[in-house]
Amino acid sequence: MNPSERIDQLIAELTDWRGETLASVRKSILEADREIVEEWKWMGSPVWSRDGMIAVGNAHKDKVKLTFSHGASLPDPDRLFNAGFGGKVWRAIDIFEGDTIDERALKELVRAAIDYNRIKMKKKASSGTSAKVRKPKET
Repeated sequence: MNPSERIDQLIAELTDWRGETLASVRKSILEADREIVEEWKWMGSPVWSRDGMIAVGNAHKDKVKLTFSHGASLPDPDRLFNAGFGGKVWRAIDIFEGDTIDERALKELVRAAIDYNRIKMKKKASSGTSAKVRKPKET
């Protein structure tokens, strides 16, 4: 089963408001940029990436949590982030039953995360920081 199918399955198994909310968040994320890739990581978490990780989504007992991997570095003029302020890197959006999320603002936040990932990639490339290839030891 590919990652998108696993996410479909997770949403189908969440038969309450959390499934609907996760499906809505997913739709907005994927509409923000056609090249976003869906992944399945950490033993059951939907992850959305483009030029690096954008966000991970999780359904908890009382909320759906959307965590942006570099949220602390992203502009959030619409103040979507409402959790994760204690850390230096991650920021999250906790969505509770009955909450609505501004789709336009979420798409803008996703695009800002993609821009951040691209800038980060360019900085790594220009500084010469790349994976070093080790030659196998001769025996």
